[in-house]
Amino acid sequence: MSQENQIYIPESFMALFVAPGRHKATASHAEVSARYELCEDMANMLTEAAQNMQFTLGVTEQDVLTQCLRGLQAEASVVSAPESVWVVQRLAELLNWPALLNEDEPQPEPDAQPDAAATPSSAVP
Repeated sequence: MSQENQIYIPESFMALFVAPGRHKATASHAEVSARYELCEDMANMLTEAAQNMQFTLGVTEQDVLTQCLRGLQAEASVVSAPESVWVVQRLAELLNWPALLNEDEPQPEPDAQPDAAATPSSAVP
């Protein structure tokens, strides 16, 4: 049995190579396998750097993951934009950190107070 058939490629990674509404990958199994190995190695390699960054800079896990994503999406990166997101999500898994939140979605403030207009008034007329 050849080595390429022994590598398990997670569905989350395979999805990067399957067009919406399709079932067949847009790249060969050998190419997807090689890209997966690169991305998995990248995530593993970043674990120590990410932990050091959090410790030395005193920043949150989300800040570290965001910086890693920005670095992976730099112009000279060896991974594509979708692969870079996968690498950062895998990095979070390896470190047992929460997944990177989507920066485009508004996040609730941690100490947000309910809107006074939205709560029933108990004022006496």
